Amino acid sequence: MVLQPTWLVVLSWAVLIVGFASTVVIVADHLVFRYRQPVKVMEIVWPATALYFGPAAVLAYRQWGRPQSPRWLKRHRTPPRRPRHAAGIIETLHCATHCVLGAIIATVFVFGLSFEIFDKRLWPEFIGDYVAAVVVGVAFRYSTEADTGGRRAWAATRRFLRGDLLSVSVFEFALLGWLALMEFMVFHETLQPSSPVFWLIVQIGLIIGFFAAWPPTLWLIRRGAKAELLGTPQ
Repeated sequence: MVLQPTWLVVLSWAVLIVGFASTVVIVADHLVFRYRQPVKVMEIVWPATALYFGPAAVLAYRQWGRPQSPRWLKRHRTPPRRPRHAAGIIETLHCATHCVLGAIIATVFVFGLSFEIFDKRLWPEFIGDYVAAVVVGVAFRYSTEADTGGRRAWAATRRFLRGDLLSVSVFEFALLGWLALMEFMVFHETLQPSSPVFWLIVQIGLIIGFFAAWPPTLWLIRRGAKAELLGTPQ
């Protein structure tokens, strides 16, 4: 196993700590200070975003997320006007959360159960990431569907396929391409989740995935596939 430079390990720990601290700040704002989100899945989206965007996610939440809460609106009456690009960013973050949770779930299963394909854990990680991201995406859509009886699951799946699958697929392609590049060209080994460097690489990949998924998300919004923007003002 190749030893990782001390400076890289220290940097990785620092970035991880900042990400977790940022997540705690947002969760505390929801649960302790009671700035609850009107769309409940956004109480997952904002903390998940902080895991890889850190303080930038906290800033975006303070500007665009907290003003949507009933507590904030009770004190200020109307939310502040947001720039036009805010809706696209929020929808991209929403789709990105599918991939964030999918990556965490897949990592736990693949490395915990030591799955390998062609003596590599990278390939089952790829498959697991994508499948888990799709399942999480459908579950998110299911949670926001009105109760339509037996048609609710199908309606959620259809909405995901129409409005989220493209963004999720582009995000995953960028994320997994980055992970493959790091493993085959830089580290020449399988990084383990027990290493902070592994999670730093994942965090960078999530940021790359976000910027890759942003243009197709905007395209989907323009063509009306994502007309109902989660967590945005009406």
